[in-house]
Amino acid sequence: MVCILRTVPAICKAKAGLASALLCFSAAALAADAQLPGTTNAANVASKSCRGTIYLTFDTGSQSQAEFIASTLRKYRIKASFFLANEKTTRGDYSLSPEWAGYWKQLVADGHAFGSHTFDHVYVQSDAPDGRIRLKPQFGAQAGQSLLWTPAQYCEELKRVDQRFLQLTGQHLDPYWRAPGGKLTPGLSAAGAACGYAHVGWAPAGFSGDELSSEKFSNASLLQRMLKDLNDGDIVMAHLGIWSRRDPWAPANLEPLIQGLQQKSFCFATLREHPLYRLKK
Repeated sequence: MVCILRTVPAICKAKAGLASALLCFSAAALAADAQLPGTTNAANVASKSCRGTIYLTFDTGSQSQAEFIASTLRKYRIKASFFLANEKTTRGDYSLSPEWAGYWKQLVADGHAFGSHTFDHVYVQSDAPDGRIRLKPQFGAQAGQSLLWTPAQYCEELKRVDQRFLQLTGQHLDPYWRAPGGKLTPGLSAAGAACGYAHVGWAPAGFSGDELSSEKFSNASLLQRMLKDLNDGDIVMAHLGIWSRRDPWAPANLEPLIQGLQQKSFCFATLREHPLYRLKK
């Protein structure tokens, strides 16, 4: 499939900025492109014309749904973007420990994009008057402590993920980051930018709700809202597993979300193709 990108104004969350209109057309020479066993071309090639592009992104978490999410994306031949932190998993290890090398290597081979989510899943609290940033790591040796870091120290925290990812996969991260919880301060934003990373949030309609109580927010209601509200250029945010949600989001919603969006003629792409985050060649 051959695709042409053009950007058009859209009303989005500030972090999404311009939306992209993706116009796709099939060339006769590519029409005989073979389908891989166990996969479907439905997501991006069932329609000759795509009305827009959705950018699926996944943050690390408990990793309870990591294999399911990877296999579903592979089944539909969809490329997504992943934000990595070294979080404790349901297997008793951590998401960036050597035991997960095979998982990340396969996602690299599948053509996904990757960004930093801070190594110890560090939440920002506030900017200090002296230019430092008050933060609280969720994991690691200083978990739960309120710390004051310089912008340079925060940069090192972002780069720790890149260093570990290189050790695990032989590949560097893309120059993207996402603050845990999506929370930013002016100082934190400046620290990430000075470090060479572009911060990626998500669209209001792209909030999967997988962190919310399943008793109060059913998977069916979350899916219905997303299918109704998602639009061209929106960034979707979900996790590779959430400890607190009793009824996991991904097994119930990921495939119906993909199918519902493809029925509305949406395509999918990584952040490398997003107008705000497209990598220079």
